[in-house]
This record gives sequence, structure tokens and C-alpha cells, in this order.
Amino acid sequence: MSGPSSDTPRRPGERHGGGKFALAMGALGIVYGDIGTSPIYALREAFDHNDLTVDKANAYGVASIVFWALVVIISIKYLLLVMRADNHGEGGILALTALVLPKRDPQDETRRDDRLKGVAAVVVTLGVFGTALLYGDGLITPAISVLSAVEGFEVATTAAKDWVIPVSIVILVGLFSVQRRGTGGIAKVFGPVMVVWFAVLGLLGLAQIIQHPGVIEAVLPTHAVEFFTHEPLKAFLALGSIFLVVTGGEALYADMGHFGRRPIQLSWYAWVFPALVLNYFGQAALLGDDPTAIESPFYRLAPDWAITPLAVLATMATVIASQALISGAFSLTAQAIQLDYIPRLAIRHTSSEHSGQIYVPLVNWLLMFGCVGLVLGFRSSAALASAYGIAVTATMAITTLLFYRVVRLRFGWSAPKALLILTPLMLVDLAFFAANVPKIPLGGWFPLLVALVLVVQMTTWRRGRDLVAARLRRAEIPIRDMVARVERTNVMRVPGTAVYLFKDAYATPTALLINLEHHSVLHERVVLISVQVSEQALVPTDQRLAIEEVGVGVFQVVLVYGFMEGSDIVEAMDGVEIGGTPFDARGATYFLGDELVIAGKIEGMHPWREQLFVVLDRGADSASRFFKLPPDRVVTVGTHVEI
Repeated sequence: MSGPSSDTPRRPGERHGGGKFALAMGALGIVYGDIGTSPIYALREAFDHNDLTVDKANAYGVASIVFWALVVIISIKYLLLVMRADNHGEGGILALTALVLPKRDPQDETRRDDRLKGVAAVVVTLGVFGTALLYGDGLITPAISVLSAVEGFEVATTAAKDWVIPVSIVILVGLFSVQRRGTGGIAKVFGPVMVVWFAVLGLLGLAQIIQHPGVIEAVLPTHAVEFFTHEPLKAFLALGSIFLVVTGGEALYADMGHFGRRPIQLSWYAWVFPALVLNYFGQAALLGDDPTAIESPFYRLAPDWAITPLAVLATMATVIASQALISGAFSLTAQAIQLDYIPRLAIRHTSSEHSGQIYVPLVNWLLMFGCVGLVLGFRSSAALASAYGIAVTATMAITTLLFYRVVRLRFGWSAPKALLILTPLMLVDLAFFAANVPKIPLGGWFPLLVALVLVVQMTTWRRGRDLVAARLRRAEIPIRDMVARVERTNVMRVPGTAVYLFKDAYATPTALLINLEHHSVLHERVVLISVQVSEQALVPTDQRLAIEEVGVGVFQVVLVYGFMEGSDIVEAMDGVEIGGTPFDARGATYFLGDELVIAGKIEGMHPWREQLFVVLDRGADSASRFFKLPPDRVVTVGTHVEI
């Protein structure tokens, strides 16, 4: 049996309305913000950070590597291959991880640990680590993007030098301060601004290419080969900075659910890729002719009168790029909460039309303080570039490993075919990762430290939740046994409907056992709700809800949500027929178990991890707020659990 739900999965085009062209326009603003602002600093860092000789051979060699990096990593790996691995239309590293997990029966949570052993456990660990690395990227991208754009005013006038840091901080604080209002209105101007931005990128580069048409030869890989033979060690280290041109690659996959694969591909091939190639080749042509332009090759593409307007446009573009990363961090957090890797946090929906537009206050302010701290600590985009890249390269390598599992398990590829296609891509990932390793002492340690802290937190939370569930399960009795006991003892039934939320379906909630023990009464209608999270990103309406009567007036309800959906019990249950009567979700009384977790001497986790779990558990948002229950209809029943 099933009931109505508003969380009906829709195809990306249906979610946003309009055709592929409109979606492609939207993708310019959200998907390509990060990769589209890399021309501001990427080529400069390739030379400056690695003391490369600025000459024609090196400039053309770098341009050649940039071209082939965009082709291999973006066009082939992500757009052609990885984006085929969609989880019911959704993408991202957590969606990819979910695709390779064993199928889970919502009514059989007790065997979850057995299914997560072996290869599956390694896959989960990789997915968690990749997720943690993306938070580090989410911290660095707004800081380096805004800093690099504001530094353009220095090119226009040296008087702006002392204002770069304050202005960057003001922009970042302002950006994070408006997040609570939602991105719906702002998003409407994202696409048009980025259309102008990419047009300007292309025109600036084209002007230089016309003056130095020989740079077109950089499409030949022979220039890349010559680059490595010219200054081998410096060329290899330069890969760490050249990688900055593809740092938005993961965003293509993560935002697939918002726009769909085809619109993202359309906007890439028709607008973004040509503009980026023209601009990078234009910068290479400029450097080959004027090595002194290395101070700021991007802004030197423009005539003097256009530098200030270009800096204004660049600042707008970097704010858009930052917004995309911030929104992505919110979505990633919501997914991790649903998959039970992060404690429940307060999540606010900022749009009544699009469930994906959310605001997570704690994540927002942590990101803001982190970005401001990075600006104050590194003080320039050049210095901050040292911290950028290591996290993204590691995430991309993890994506390739997970994708190998997907093509073997889901696509039915043979091992030789999978290895033949994916080994070259993994070698590219590893080459870029190795080139970024020397950055670790210079700042690359920061995103790795962030990722390490988050991995410890996420794995501790997951392990702690499993231990708590195991402790509670020891005292559990099947709901049918409890009903039979109630019928034998003639427990008094009182009017009304009582709703008990409990994770394990068909088990007796602890709160219900405590009520029976202390009050010896049971409501006329008892509804046990078990909320389960599927490995699917979105769950179809007809699979959302199942109801079964397990005794006289006692009903078991299993609500299943996708890991990218919110859990609104009142909305899902209101009006659903239970026992021949429509369920009044707003008038029912909800009984919640509140486990006070205590670190003890029972074997399970290291003592310091137990203490960490206790802290995380006490800081988690309440279940009533998380499931959007009416606050005046909630009764909390407390128990002590020792882990």
C-alpha cells in the first residue's frame, strides 16, 4: 500500500522547466562557475609558482597541456563517461558511492554491517574521504576566486593594493550573509552574467591569437612533449598549477541532477570549451611575445581602459563560482546526513518550488570563517594556489576508482575493457596528484587536514550510531510479540492516535516499551513509523510508503526517502488511510526516543572516539525538527545508552 507524497522524482528538465537551451543557460551559471574563473590565475601560477622560464616554447607547451587536460578530463572522463553513472538522474561522489553499495532491504537493517564488509567497506571509505576532500575544495575556491578577481584592480592602479584584502573579506562576508535568503532570485542572473563572462574570455583570447596565429599549433601534443623535454622537473611540477584549469570537473558531475547530462554537455561544447581554449591560447600567445606579462597574463589581455571593467566582471563571475561551491556544500551536507555520516543539523528550505534549494546555517558560517581565515592567512591568490589542487586531484582519482566498480557491476563491462579505458584516465589523475604533492608543505596540508578531521568525524559518527543501534537492539522485541503480550494482559486502550518513530522496522520502539512499563496503557491506534534512506537519490512516489497492520489497532509504516530528499513525515503521512481512517498527521501525538549516550568500558571504539561521538550526539539537531514534526505534539522519552 502507498500514500501520497510531494517528493515525486522528476527528470532534471522537469525540475527547472524549459527546454535544453534554458537548462544549458542555467548550467553556465552554476556548473561552470569554478572552471570558468580559472583563467584568472591558472597560467600565471604555472610559471610563477614553479620558476618556469617564460618563453615561447614553454608558453605553447603549457597551452598544449591545458588543451589536452580539458579534452581528456572534462570532455572524455566526465562528460562522456562518468556522467553516464547517474543515480536516478543525480550525480556526485556520494551518488556514485551509493551505486556500488549492496542493495539494502529497508526492513532488514540488522544485517547492514555484514553487507558493508570487504570491498564494499573500502568503497564506502573512499566515498567518505572523497566527500571530505570536497569540503576542503569548498573552502578554498571562494577565497582564491574572489582574491584573484579583486587583485585585478591592482593591475589598473597600484593605489588599490592595500584594499585587496579588505575588499575580498567584505565580498566574502556579504556572500555568506545572504545565503539564508536563498539563491532563487540570484540564480536568475547567474546564466546571463556567465554568458557575458565566457564571451569576454573568448574575445580577449581571440584578439591575441589573431596577432600571433602560430599559437594554434599548441593543439598538437608534440608541444606538450617538447615542454617536458625542455625543463623536465619544472615541467612536471608545473602540472600541479596547470591542474587548476580543470578544478571544476567534479561540479559537472555533482550538478547533473539540477540540469541533466545533455544541457551540461551542450553548454560545454557550444560555449564554455571554445571560450576557455581561446583565452588560454591567447594568454600563451601574449607570454610568448611579452614575457613581462607573466605578472598578470589574464588582465594584460585587455587594453588599459578595460582592466577596471574586466576586474568588476571577474569579481561578479567569482562570486557566482563561489555560490556554486557553497550551494554544493549545503547539498553535500544534506546527503551525508541522510546517509547517516553526519549528525542531524538544522536545514532550512529556501524555496517552496525547488526542494534542492536549502540553507545549512552551521555549514554556512563555518565556511565563511574558513574562507576569511584563508584570505588573512595566505593574503594573495598566488600563495593560496599552493593549497589548491591536492584535494581535487585526490577526489578525481577516487571518482575513477569508484567508476571502475560501477562499470563492472552496473554496466557489465569486462575487466579488460574497463582497465583499457580507465587506466589511462587514472594515470592522468595520478600524474596531476603527484605534481601537487610538493604543494603540501606550502599550503596543500590545509585541505588534507580538513578532510582528515571530517573523515574522523564522519566515520566516528557512523560507527557510534551502529553501536547505539546494536545496544538498543539487544533489548528489542519483535512488534508482533509485543502486540500478543498486550492482548494477553488486556492493557487498557485510551482514545487517540500515538505515533512512535523508530529506525528498525517491525521492532518495538524503546519509547513504547517504557510507556507500557510505567503507564500500562496503549492508544486506540498506534502507528510505528520507520524512516529509511535508500541508496537511490530519489524514490518514486509509489515506493515511498508501505503500511501493514501488525495487531489490533497497531500499524507499521515504512517511509523510504532518497538520500537527496528531505524527510517530512507530516507532509508524507497527512491524509493517508490507516485502518480505514484518514490519518491526521497534525493532530497525532508523536513519541520520540531520546538516547543519552554515555562513553563506557564496553568494547566498541577507542575511548577518545567514544568521547567524540558523545559530543557529536549531544550537538545534533533534534529529531522533531529534523523530521518537521509539530512541536506541540511531541513527547520525548529518554533512555541511557552506554557505548
